[in-house]
Amino acid sequence: MATTDLVPHFLRATEAAAVAAAAWKGRGDRKAADGAAVEAMRAVFDTVPFDGRVAIGEGERDDAPMLWIGEPLGSMQGDPSAPSIDIAVDPLECTNHVALDLPNAMAVLAAGPMGTLLHAPDCYMDKIAGPAALAGEVSLEADAAYNVEAACAALDKHPNDLHVVVMDRPRHEGLLRDLAALGVNTILIGDGDISAALDAADPNSGTDMLMGIGAAPEGVITATALRGLDAPFEGRLVFTNEGHRERAERMIEGDIERIWDRDELCTSEDSVFIGTGVCSGRTKGVEFLDSGGASVQSEVIEVSSGVHRFVSSEVDS
Repeated sequence: MATTDLVPHFLRATEAAAVAAAAWKGRGDRKAADGAAVEAMRAVFDTVPFDGRVAIGEGERDDAPMLWIGEPLGSMQGDPSAPSIDIAVDPLECTNHVALDLPNAMAVLAAGPMGTLLHAPDCYMDKIAGPAALAGEVSLEADAAYNVEAACAALDKHPNDLHVVVMDRPRHEGLLRDLAALGVNTILIGDGDISAALDAADPNSGTDMLMGIGAAPEGVITATALRGLDAPFEGRLVFTNEGHRERAERMIEGDIERIWDRDELCTSEDSVFIGTGVCSGRTKGVEFLDSGGASVQSEVIEVSSGVHRFVSSEVDS
């Protein structure tokens, strides 16, 4: 059984998480929204016919009550006939956006055969992403000026017409200063660099690149999605304390400070990305219906086929 055969089951998991989180939209409690999403997603995974493992999740076992890194998932644990699958999950990407009812909060996951998703620690990652036209043209090995010049040449744009999305964080003060000096239009976001990278990969979105430092686990999920879109992505782990570095050394063999290409973060063609909207943005947000159910929309990317589709459903709430 291929990973893609499990897409309907994985869709149920992200849909359930999105609906549970949406009940907390605009209520100012990001922790409650995240907790509801985690519990709903975990409950669905108990019913999925696979022998799964959380490769990226809510943290280490001592800190997370469920969906912790290494946690077994699925209804066929230990069954030699079951597909062995690694799951990278963020049951609620953009918890702050749900609390404040802002755009682009999603319940997301990536899945692939066991051992094919980087076992990323909960630290930071410097990232660069863009549309397929930038493959081989931009890289974390280069500085902002080089990447802007290369992107402009590949996209036939002037720097004044280039739009680069960056998370609005103090750590990006230097990057933002460099981009401003180059005349680039910067799009600042509070959270949600998975959505931002997907926008950057879309040549029709109005965003040309994503640059800057976000969370490492989300980087692996993003790499899976962009592999399915044949769009470039690179990541390099960033450590702000010794705890981050020690976790990375425990989880990753080899050079933990290397630059990871998209296909090194997600090494299998038999991989999928699914994101279900909680608040409207790339997808429609959850809408609660008079019937008692909910309307949801999900983005599904299958790497092996390159199929990229939006799925609308009505589910129980």
